[in-house]
Amino acid sequence: MHIHADLNWLAIVVAAVSAFALGGLWYGPLFKHAWCREAGMDPNAPPKGHPAKTFGVAFIAALIAAYGFAVFLGPQPEPHFAIHAGFMVGALFVAMSFAINYAFAQRSLKLWLIDGGYHTLQFALYGAILGFWH
Repeated sequence: MHIHADLNWLAIVVAAVSAFALGGLWYGPLFKHAWCREAGMDPNAPPKGHPAKTFGVAFIAALIAAYGFAVFLGPQPEPHFAIHAGFMVGALFVAMSFAINYAFAQRSLKLWLIDGGYHTLQFALYGAILGFWH
């Protein structure tokens, strides 16, 4: 297995952390109530599982996604390309994959727009961090 030592590992970790900052804003003050309503959840109910497990799994997934995107971009991507590629990956791969699942699960368009929008911005943010931080 190739470790990709030429990648900026600190930028990859910061990109993963940025997903949490964005998520805190996106699923907090911006769309918490709309997302909970569309997902059929009570926004004031205590979490069903331990929050440490939820956040731990989410961070590992964000770190793997940031790493994979960094491998795709290469060690010193041009910022415009990296941001554009992030937007395209988020909108055309991730959000469209959600659209397929949400169509079969009969979830609402609003829920898809919230979740797809988050992941589109997540990967565009990854692109900005990885593109500008060489």
